[in-house]
Amino acid sequence: MKEFPVLPKSEICEMPATTMRRLVAQRELSPVEIVEAVLRRADALQPHLNCFITLCHEQALQQAREAEQALMRGEASGLLHGLPFTVKDIVDTANVRTTYGSLLHRDHVPAKDAVAVARMRDAGAILIGKTTSSEFGAKCLTDAPLFGSTRNAWNASRTSGGSSGGAAASMAAGIAPLAIATDGGGSTRIPAACNGVVGLKQSLGVVPHSQVQDAFGNYTYVTPTTRNVADTALMLQAMTGAHGSDPWSLGVPAQRYFDDLQAGGDLCGKRILFCAAPAGRPIAADVASAFEAALATLQSMGAELVPMSGEGFDVEPVWRVINHTSWRGRFAPMAEAHGDRMSPSLLQQLALAEHVDGVAFQQAMFARTALFRDVQARLETHDFIFTPTLSRTALPIDQDLFGSIEIDGTAYAEVRANWFPWTMPFNLTGHPAISLPCGADRDGLPIGMQLVGRFREDAQLLQAAASLEAAHRPANPLPVLAF
Repeated sequence: MKEFPVLPKSEICEMPATTMRRLVAQRELSPVEIVEAVLRRADALQPHLNCFITLCHEQALQQAREAEQALMRGEASGLLHGLPFTVKDIVDTANVRTTYGSLLHRDHVPAKDAVAVARMRDAGAILIGKTTSSEFGAKCLTDAPLFGSTRNAWNASRTSGGSSGGAAASMAAGIAPLAIATDGGGSTRIPAACNGVVGLKQSLGVVPHSQVQDAFGNYTYVTPTTRNVADTALMLQAMTGAHGSDPWSLGVPAQRYFDDLQAGGDLCGKRILFCAAPAGRPIAADVASAFEAALATLQSMGAELVPMSGEGFDVEPVWRVINHTSWRGRFAPMAEAHGDRMSPSLLQQLALAEHVDGVAFQQAMFARTALFRDVQARLETHDFIFTPTLSRTALPIDQDLFGSIEIDGTAYAEVRANWFPWTMPFNLTGHPAISLPCGADRDGLPIGMQLVGRFREDAQLLQAAASLEAAHRPANPLPVLAF
């Protein structure tokens, strides 16, 4: 029987999931060695990054031993057999503490997995820990009274973004190659851009959302975060397919996102709309320069670039009405009873929706429909939309959500509308959007660019993203972290 060699720990931790998967299948890399390596790295970096709330040492190692034994018996068949993954702490995991980033749920242990988690496990993946999130995912930064702040993997004085900041920071730090995150207004793509990793918000319904309370009006997504597009496709393939808990998923067939992904390729014949910023919104000079460089790469790949007006995309007020009324419906009774133990920023956001009436909410839903039709019409004659993910790189670690945001020395009054104006629109419309690392600013902090595809054409988006990644990948894709 073939024995497993021992690879250097850094090599294992920084290995793509696709490579890891192949080596495991060939019995050249042991699931036990993988899990031991990533847990050792997690333990070493947790004091620096603070990106986990819970680590599953005993359970993960036991599952790794079982995965290795199954492999030796020739019984391994799952798409992700023996591969480690993390789950954002607002996504339910059976028999593993899930706090939602809240003091009020610090000891909560769900009875069953969210559908996306169950599918990862069914594919053979091994849960190694729960990553940090702002309380109930209600913030574009990752901090909460329960655990403090999660730091950026590239610079500890900067935020990891949010609300899936733990997932992205741990990914950039090489702790595990696959992470389940969530995205309600940019919560996967924002931290992906801040930490120089890949964050996908797939089309509405492609991954069932079994926890969302308003399934019919849903604008939130359970998503993959990885270090490259192929790993994202691999993870999406494991999580996709219809489920009765999510009406948007019904009739959406599972697809071979990874199996059908082609390496390299050009963009000949593809028409790409592009815009640096919605009308009246700022953009940092470094981000604008990186955007121009990425556009040059797209053009060199044969794409036809078509400038797009940013009119109609400044939708933060619409998103706020829909989002904050949802939160008020969920959390107002909790805030009334236990507000002294909840995040001040969450309480402030609940207050913003206090006087929103049914008419204002319905008008916001009308605006959401109009936005969908606008984007849909643009993509009938064009293949993709290309924008920066964020207007500037990672904000200071102590950034106040309701404070001003500084961009190239100028202060702007609102963080959301001025930092991530391009992520919120596609939560509302349901179109797939992926953030890719595309260079760095003068301080070496990652810059992300967003590519948006046609509704339910996630495979085509992943193929285009993989092609751009191959042609435009940063020279320093991961930070240097000594431990």
